[in-house]
Amino acid sequence: MKKTVLRKYAKLIAAKGGNVQKGQDVEIMAELDQPEFVKMVVEECYALGARKVTVDWSYQPLTKVHQKKRSLTTLSKMEDWEVAKLKHHSETLPVRIYIESEDPDGLKGVNQVKMSKAAQARYKIIKPYREAMENKYQWCIAAVPGAAWAKKVFPNETRSRAMEKLWEAILYTSRVDEDPVAAWDAHNKDLSERCAYLNSLGIETLEYKSANGTDFRVGMIEDALFMGGSECAQGSGIEFNPNIPSEEVFISPKKGVAEGLVVASKPLSYRGELIENFSIRFEEGKAVEVHAEKNEDLLKEMISMDEGAPYLGECALVPYDSPIRNSGVLFFNTLFDENAACHLALGHGFTNTLKDYDKYTVKECYEKGINDSKIHVDFMIGTEDLSITAITRDGKRVPIFKDGNWAF
Repeated sequence: MKKTVLRKYAKLIAAKGGNVQKGQDVEIMAELDQPEFVKMVVEECYALGARKVTVDWSYQPLTKVHQKKRSLTTLSKMEDWEVAKLKHHSETLPVRIYIESEDPDGLKGVNQVKMSKAAQARYKIIKPYREAMENKYQWCIAAVPGAAWAKKVFPNETRSRAMEKLWEAILYTSRVDEDPVAAWDAHNKDLSERCAYLNSLGIETLEYKSANGTDFRVGMIEDALFMGGSECAQGSGIEFNPNIPSEEVFISPKKGVAEGLVVASKPLSYRGELIENFSIRFEEGKAVEVHAEKNEDLLKEMISMDEGAPYLGECALVPYDSPIRNSGVLFFNTLFDENAACHLALGHGFTNTLKDYDKYTVKECYEKGINDSKIHVDFMIGTEDLSITAITRDGKRVPIFKDGNWAF
């Protein structure tokens, strides 16, 4: 891939994704797959005036070794320096940029129960710091090709050609054209206008139906708002784009109000393994029954992570006729695949979807119906024939999606 094109992508991530401001600190989380590109992002952050940029490298095969060789006690422990780092971040609020490239099957064979128990133990310490930072800092998730990921997506290509094709797919779906910043400005405007319309309806319930078996109703919090595209950090008011790419308009539904069956339309990559051909049945808002042709036990483990894990944290609307779906590529990566189809998320909800959320404590947001959990896992349910009908608080039925696409 030409360096001039990659440079534009790096600028987009730093300037439009994280929107780094002069004097801010930046922390970049990345795998070892594309160090030269990560260096470009670092340079672009400094060009925008960053005071200090730190890269936190990880390596999936090494993560797998640690998970196998360390005891549950060791994996569960938060060292003093790790807690001090969390405290420092909660006080200084650095811009956080995540650059994904992991192998979708990279943790296959790891003891998922052991991993879950360790994560649960660590989360008890992490949770107050996460809540202290929530909505107050800029962040962005983007992606670059890893060799194993590229071969998973394009198994019939040589390694080098698979890498090139995955680069092309990432850049196309991320709108890295002649002027990517202008393209994202226009895209954000479109998403904002759709949110404004949806928010004007006074929606009480969303009703989903498709021929694959999805037949589902989910309730909305009365003063919750649809969001999409760019967001603003609480306090600073700095605008940023948390996901590149992103096609979704989303809202956090009311905890405990969901009934029916949803059938997944794409595989789910979770903890380095794929869950395939699965369905989830909800009663009184809770996932009470799951089935999967592959990794059903992993799906069950996921929804038992904590009290909030089997409840919904997000409903996201994405047209079937989207750049990612139209690319014809199944990415085996949630950042992309969730933006190819309507999706739901199990686990943690977004407090900033509440109107005037900054006037409430985090606890008060949970009391109003936002779900609380250590996980937030998106899974895709959008199909070519999906219909979504909004039932408003004054009893009207308004088509939102017809034949997989926007009905307005």
